Amino acid sequence: MTTSQEPRNYPFGEAERLELDPTYEVLRRTEPVARVRLPYGGDAWLVTKYDDVKTVLSDLRFSRAAVLGQDVPRAVPMIQERQSILSMDPPEHGRLRKLVAKGFTMRRTEQLRERAQEIVDGLLDTMEKDGAPADLVEALNMPLPITIICEMLGVPYDDRAEFRNWSDRALAITAFTPEEITAGFENLQSYIAELVAERRRSPTDDVLGTLVTARDEGDRLSEEELVNFGVTLLVAGHETTANQLGNFLYTLLSTPERLAELRADPDLVPAAVEELLRITPLGGSAGFPRIAKEDVELSGVTIPAGDAVFVGQGGNRDPEVFPRPDEIDFHRENNAHVAFGHGVHHCVGAPLARMELQVAIGTLLSRYPALELAVPADEVPFKKGRLVRGPRELLVRW
Repeated sequence: MTTSQEPRNYPFGEAERLELDPTYEVLRRTEPVARVRLPYGGDAWLVTKYDDVKTVLSDLRFSRAAVLGQDVPRAVPMIQERQSILSMDPPEHGRLRKLVAKGFTMRRTEQLRERAQEIVDGLLDTMEKDGAPADLVEALNMPLPITIICEMLGVPYDDRAEFRNWSDRALAITAFTPEEITAGFENLQSYIAELVAERRRSPTDDVLGTLVTARDEGDRLSEEELVNFGVTLLVAGHETTANQLGNFLYTLLSTPERLAELRADPDLVPAAVEELLRITPLGGSAGFPRIAKEDVELSGVTIPAGDAVFVGQGGNRDPEVFPRPDEIDFHRENNAHVAFGHGVHHCVGAPLARMELQVAIGTLLSRYPALELAVPADEVPFKKGRLVRGPRELLVRW
């Protein structure tokens, strides 16, 4: 198989709401391993077939650690200098992941379901008291995952306005200047470092306290790893779930037939969450590059050692794996999507995110049978220039 002579500019354009750029489908059919040109760092490879996506995500011949401190192809101007669990390869990655994995198991997540239900009920009580129209982003989508991750980590919920502001900047692409984006990361690091110092003065049994103990008594991670791990857990623990909850609710409220189907059969909520995870593109950018450590062949194309590879957003819509891939089907069988990644970097918080999404959506639909958008669907404002997509505001009435 051959590739086009001139690399395509990537990302293909500003992400529009929840639309998937049609170029992904074109490439999957005609050029599943394509050359692309990133805004910074030069050219790379883009894979769009489901099987190739899984290979790049799981094959240890593709390295995340190799991007650290290097001028690799990327969507943002800053070179990645900070080491985190997201930029580690085995065995270092496994060493850190094991330190928190017990806190995010399916068993532990199910134990938190009752607490999540309490939080959702309380948030909706307040929303109802304040009256319609209400902004679900502020009333439910953000405070639910923030409350849970704060309780798990031991982060004061009263500080949420500050770390939300820093997180918003840290996850930007073009919405803020490079200096503002860097400052967002640095403020988050300073904040977690202060909480680490508090744990040393007064030990706790929360996730952050567990990491401090692992650092001080077991020497199982460095101080830099400890702080950056805390930042990653705090940011990933609320930003992705909050935005996807907004995306899912927007999709349901703007497709009456799917909404009616879910209301008629609440037992479909877990399957609906999986299907919405499959079909909804969360990323608004090119994502994380990986570097080939040796020559690797994908779909008949040889990726030379040292080249950067990106995973396209179209993998979850590969018709060879998902029949009628652009349709929302809550009865889809074998829905083995890769929304949470695949391989060693599969999201450690996936069970928690699933549970939160199920509780929030199920409760909203059962509590408010007449819930609807308070503005036309095409007037719902979405974020721009960020690593993740999501509504800026989601006004509803009931």
